Amino acid sequence: MDFHEYITKVITTPFVRFDWWDVLGFVGQFVFFSRFVVQWWASEKKQRNVLPVAFWYLSMVGGFVSLLYFIHLGRLPLIAAGILSMGIYGRNLRIWFKRRTNRRGLLFASPEAQLGIEPETESTE
Repeated sequence: MDFHEYITKVITTPFVRFDWWDVLGFVGQFVFFSRFVVQWWASEKKQRNVLPVAFWYLSMVGGFVSLLYFIHLGRLPLIAAGILSMGIYGRNLRIWFKRRTNRRGLLFASPEAQLGIEPETESTE
């Protein structure tokens, strides 16, 4: 097989077999890409660099749908990357919700406060 035949095969082969798994893969990549549009729009609106919570939700949804596609492909490097990425996106959502509840004063009291123990403070005597 010469170079021209090889390139033609590489370019045309993905279009010969196109099923709903491929559609799922495209949907996952589209949702994942849309997070950058959301981040860009939010930054333009605020005139500073921001990461809205929608960025992390789109990361989770797009990453999960892509992970399903990667599992279907059976490619371990893609599956591992998808799983690790989901952990990072989940952690960032957890941090976001923790900060949000801290700002609103909704966090539960510390174990010391629940037991009625006063925090130690330095005396000014």
